[in-house]
Amino acid sequence: MTLLDSLAPCSPGRWTHDHVTVERVPAGPLNVRREDDRLHVTHSLTAEQISERLVAEVTASIQDVEFGQDEFELTMVGLVRSTVPGALDSWVTYYRNSLGELLDGTADFAPIHDRAAELVRGSVLDLGSCFGFLPLRLAAAGTAVTATDILPGTMRLLDAVAPRLGLHVDTLVCDAANVPVPDGSADTVTAIHLLEHVDDALGATILAEALRIARERVVVAVPFEDEATACHGHVRTFDLPALEELGRSTGRPFEVFEHHGGWLVIG
Repeated sequence: MTLLDSLAPCSPGRWTHDHVTVERVPAGPLNVRREDDRLHVTHSLTAEQISERLVAEVTASIQDVEFGQDEFELTMVGLVRSTVPGALDSWVTYYRNSLGELLDGTADFAPIHDRAAELVRGSVLDLGSCFGFLPLRLAAAGTAVTATDILPGTMRLLDAVAPRLGLHVDTLVCDAANVPVPDGSADTVTAIHLLEHVDDALGATILAEALRIARERVVVAVPFEDEATACHGHVRTFDLPALEELGRSTGRPFEVFEHHGGWLVIG
């Protein structure tokens, strides 16, 4: 796949990258169809409907279509870009709507963000931030926070959107297993729905890196799934015993509990 620029210009109502085209039509449900080696997505979404809630809608719409993580992510970007004119305006709309739903409790992920916000102490470094909704939520509450992600595009997007939302978030492009910051750089390190994207060995390395950086505590959250959701990039599943084993492997005091998935809090 060629390098994705989420802010690149596109025709009004139509966005294309590689073999994926997303088009806004006057009416009709979200529809996904494959034509030879191309994927064509049509929808009639409005600006008010552009938010992180689309993850669930897209997931439900692709049950009969073989989807990889790249195609899922390109579809999400295309839905945002084809609905609201103007590259940055479209993303500001998406972020503002998503943050509103996370804060008012209507988003599926809201209980997870609520619990993460309760668990952090002091300054925060967030691993695998993706769009950066949790860092933005923490920044809005006055927390000094650094968002990190391996994809430069997501951090460039966060850098562009945060000022439009009146928020400040530091960003860092890096691998979660090798974060270029000194030991004890943050009071809390968070890894919220990250470890299900990596195998056991890499997950252990990421956890060790989080412990190196955190002065006070590490907060890990994972989904509980019967089967790893491939279109979301999940490669392994967790349950409470697996989290307890992970906690014991650190040699540190820890707590494991269930709350819309599983949690491991170390320190």
